[in-house]
Amino acid sequence: MSRSLLAILLVMTLAVSACGSSTGDRAASGAGIGAAAGAAVGAVTGLSIVQGALIGAGAGGVLGALTDKDTINLGDPIWAKGDQPANSAAITRVQVGLAKLGYDPGPADGVLGAKTTTAIKQYQSDHKLLVDGRPTVELAKHIEAQLQTANKG
Repeated sequence: MSRSLLAILLVMTLAVSACGSSTGDRAASGAGIGAAAGAAVGAVTGLSIVQGALIGAGAGGVLGALTDKDTINLGDPIWAKGDQPANSAAITRVQVGLAKLGYDPGPADGVLGAKTTTAIKQYQSDHKLLVDGRPTVELAKHIEAQLQTANKG
């Protein structure tokens, strides 16, 4: 296999390994893509398909973990789509709830800006939740449950 083809595969793996906002998502997507690319490389070189897949998965996982979402971001991986808000209404629910609980998410406009993300992360940290800054429907329900508890007390 020529070095230029190998370099192209490496760049493609790096680009696709940039899926996801968390390090874990980026490492997992990188490992998956790396395994597929490695299997292809193994099939056309002296390596076996399994050896190529293992090497590719390792390289892709490391590259995915080392990439930064601020440098390159191809969006969330397909497996993370289920916990995303359906629309800006979920973001607004989170913003309104955070404001009522004393966090400062900025205006309740349904837009996920820096202030909202910071407020979400602080709330998640304070409540020992996964700190990812994502305004999911599940987070909105958690915030609303906290509001109900606060109103009863």
